Amino acid sequence: MAGNSFGRIFRVTTWGESHGKALGAVVDGCPPGVPLCEEDIQADLDRRKPGSSPASTKRREPDRVEILSGVFEGKTTGTPISLVIFNKDARSSDYGRLARTYRPGHADITYDQKYGIRDWRGGGRSSGRETVARVAAGAVARKFLQQHGITVKAYTVALGGVKCEKVDEDFVEKNPLYCADPDALPKMLDRIAEVKKTGDSIGGVVEIRVRGCPAGLGEPVFDKLDARIAGALMSIGAIKGVEIGSGFAAAEMLGSQHNDPITLEGYKTNNAGGVLGGISTGADIIARVAVKPIPSISLPQETITANGESTIIKITGRHDVSAIPRIVPVCEAMMLLVIADFMLHPFFRK
Repeated sequence: MAGNSFGRIFRVTTWGESHGKALGAVVDGCPPGVPLCEEDIQADLDRRKPGSSPASTKRREPDRVEILSGVFEGKTTGTPISLVIFNKDARSSDYGRLARTYRPGHADITYDQKYGIRDWRGGGRSSGRETVARVAAGAVARKFLQQHGITVKAYTVALGGVKCEKVDEDFVEKNPLYCADPDALPKMLDRIAEVKKTGDSIGGVVEIRVRGCPAGLGEPVFDKLDARIAGALMSIGAIKGVEIGSGFAAAEMLGSQHNDPITLEGYKTNNAGGVLGGISTGADIIARVAVKPIPSISLPQETITANGESTIIKITGRHDVSAIPRIVPVCEAMMLLVIADFMLHPFFRK
């Protein structure tokens, strides 16, 4: 299987399966001298780990990270940084009866069609649990970018049809859904409880904002910054759509409305989302992602078996009601990795 690495200079390879012994990442290309310890990485992993919200699975994973290489006396050495997170609460028996049955909405059938073999224990590499390695690697990128005054923050702006009317970033870390609007939070929690009773699931929208990014990241043709951001975010399994800046709303605007006026002090508006012609403008980079509902639901669903027989499936076990909020730090991680990679590009003029 190819495609387990991301980035060109700040390059990350993730490995491991949902119900294997461990998952991890190797970060290659991180400059030397970046302050880094396990607690730095753990802070981000704790935001993603299961059991952290009402929408989360009951699987209890401590997700404790160990740094195996690339750090000496609290600083990166410039050599590959190897990170490992051991699985502690996997129950493969929950999936035994699904070994020959394809779950709708999952990659079970496409894995079999492509490789002729699949890890049916929670989906193996296609499981959302793979993202624990991305978050660990993203935490390393965060430490590097902090040296350049760059911050990345993601938050929930819609969940199960409940939308935020405002963004209060100070509130984001004070609630279990990373909701950006204090008024929307109770409605989101009620919606989760309502859907949970039915055995169904819900999706939502996450916004990611980059502050302090200098102008000049990205290239104007195939290596556009926004193209790389979109690809990175779409590589997250539950993401079905990405927009930058005004996004799809731009299709309904006039050019006179959408163009961001340029002044000596900067841009008056930011419909471009911080990227023009594939190159960062120096304004905040703003992206939003559409998160699909979790496909593992306990309602009856029509499917087939690996033997070509039609059947009805009801999925039991421990599953999230929504990928939100646990996908929020994953979105941050992928954005961090993109920006870190471009900051090291030889054609970026610092």
